[in-house]
Formats: sequence, structure tokens, C-alpha cells
Amino acid sequence: MGEQLNLSNLQPAQPRKDRKRVGRGPGSGKGKFSGRGVKGQKSRSGSHKMRAGFEGGQMPIYMRIGKLRGSTSKDAMPVGPFRTETAPINLRDLDRFESGDVVTPESLVEKRLLKNTKIDVKLLGTGEVSKKLTIRVHAISASAREKIEAAGGTIELLREPKAPKRKKHHKEKPAEAEAEAEQTPAADAESAPAQDETTDQASETPEA
Repeated sequence: MGEQLNLSNLQPAQPRKDRKRVGRGPGSGKGKFSGRGVKGQKSRSGSHKMRAGFEGGQMPIYMRIGKLRGSTSKDAMPVGPFRTETAPINLRDLDRFESGDVVTPESLVEKRLLKNTKIDVKLLGTGEVSKKLTIRVHAISASAREKIEAAGGTIELLREPKAPKRKKHHKEKPAEAEAEAEQTPAADAESAPAQDETTDQASETPEA
């Protein structure tokens, strides 16, 4: 029979291993520089807690790459608050639906055709469709609309399409203005002799 367990003979199941104590003199095995080398950034405390993407102070890669213009423009993609990025879905992907089903962003997520509903969905016309479906998406191409309506389906846009941009009225070009200015003195010169003739005739008439 084994020894009875009591407070005087308690011990862990596995022997404990003490941590390496650094900086305790040359004879300790980790003395003087404590395994950190001689000087430098990584020999200082907190040097191994650098943020992700830190490149030692040089210009990081995400700031060196090209950038899209107009970070606050509605036309900027995908930068800025007015995001125009869409998730494309093709007609050939709608084979998973049965005739009469309603295709929405939520149902596309259920069919694993879409990852989430955070991005607007645009239906494209690649492929064919033979089922009568009710489509509710944010945008749709002209070819996809034709094929769905030909199959007897209906389309409901979740977001109204953007109005076309108004054409700017350009000011008159300087060359055209100069041409008109050149034509105006010539017309005045033609009318000037006629005025001179009338004055000559008036001077020739005798006074009463």
C-alpha cells in the first residue's frame, strides 16, 4: 500500500521548471546583455510590441502604392463614403432557384452565391435563364433585364438608378469671338460709303 497523501508530501505530478532568469551575471548563462545583443531597437523594452505593418520608420507599403483619386467623390471606387462597388451575380448562377422563387440578397446568401448583404448586388447577363423569377436586386444590366423579362420574370430594383449627368454649357471659344469681331468692322466699312454718299448729296442741293 502506497504512502498516505497529506499536506507534508504534496508535490506536482510533473516537476516544475523555473523560467530563465536573465541579467544575473556572466556565470548565469544569460548575463550582461541578457540575450538581446548589443544596443539597437530590439534590445530595448517594448521593442517586440510594434504594430502590424510597421517597417522600421520607412514609408510603409500601403502608403507607397497608387491611390484612387477623389476620396470624397461619389465617383470614387471603392474609396470614400459614397461607395459604388457592387457584388456581381450572373444569370447562370440563378439555376439554384426554382420557378416562381423570389431572388433577393438574403436568398442569395442562403444559396451561398453571396457572402453577405453589406455590398449592393448587380445582376449581369452572362448565361441563360428559363425560369420565371422575381428579381429584387440593387442594379441590373440591360442584357440581364431582357432575358429575365423574356422568360416571364419581373424585376424590382432596391435602389433607384442614378440620374444622368447634365451636360455643361461651354463658354464661347476665343477663336469664334475673334472671328465675329473681325466680321463686324467689315460690315461697318461697307455701310460707311453709303452714309458718305448721302452727305454729299445733301451738300450739293442748293439752299432755298
